[in-house]
Amino acid sequence: MNGKKKIPMRKCVGCGEMKAKKELLRVLRTEDDEFVLDTTGRKNGRGACVSRECFGKAVKNKGLERSFKQAIPKEVYERLEKEMEQFEAR
Repeated sequence: MNGKKKIPMRKCVGCGEMKAKKELLRVLRTEDDEFVLDTTGRKNGRGACVSRECFGKAVKNKGLERSFKQAIPKEVYERLEKEMEQFEAR
């Protein structure tokens, strides 16, 4: 066997492209039906690219709603976008 390590790939809910798991930001639904971003990437959730453009696509094509099989209020998207801006600023 070769010494290369397999890189886990995940599909982005926005653009639909397969990317390395570490390149994606996780969006989680908590037990209280609260939506939050997971910066560690270890919790169960859906992956999204760390770009506003891609997040916009996920909102437009309802990628997150399909993934979580439920409607997501506009306020949740706005809050997630603010969190993403803070994450990008780091």
